[in-house]
Amino acid sequence: MTELGLHNLRPNPGSTKQTKRLGRGKGTGQGKTAGKGHKGYNARSGGGVRPGYEGGQMPLYMRLGKLRGPHMKKSMPIGPFRTSSVPVNVGRLAKAFEAGAEVTPEALAEKGIIKNTGTPVKILGGGELDKALTVRMHQFSQTARAKIEAAGGKVAII
Repeated sequence: MTELGLHNLRPNPGSTKQTKRLGRGKGTGQGKTAGKGHKGYNARSGGGVRPGYEGGQMPLYMRLGKLRGPHMKKSMPIGPFRTSSVPVNVGRLAKAFEAGAEVTPEALAEKGIIKNTGTPVKILGGGELDKALTVRMHQFSQTARAKIEAAGGKVAII
């Protein structure tokens, strides 16, 4: 067998057909009007109905419901209506802070746990906490609140 390379690649026999050469004389069977018939909108360049046109019937994309706008219940929140928060686990706080420390968004940014203080931070209950910390944050999950208070710490919402 010959060595395979870009110079000898070929499609499998019978897998490709030659394109129909339209408008190349009577002998081809596709001469003169090139299979477009006589005159009319479909014979013109640029003629023919657009994709999605259903002959005047209300098209599918107009019949179906839309999800417009950022503040509809089922639509995607975008722009100023988007609400998101940065998640930080309790276990991450245990590694980064000493016992008795006050944890704020500014302190988290200093330690490199979050990138900036512009986005709200939510404390989640992942990991273990064995130090008493005073945590002042935007949001808390129930498990995170329970773990911080069980370790002797305090929880405050900003």
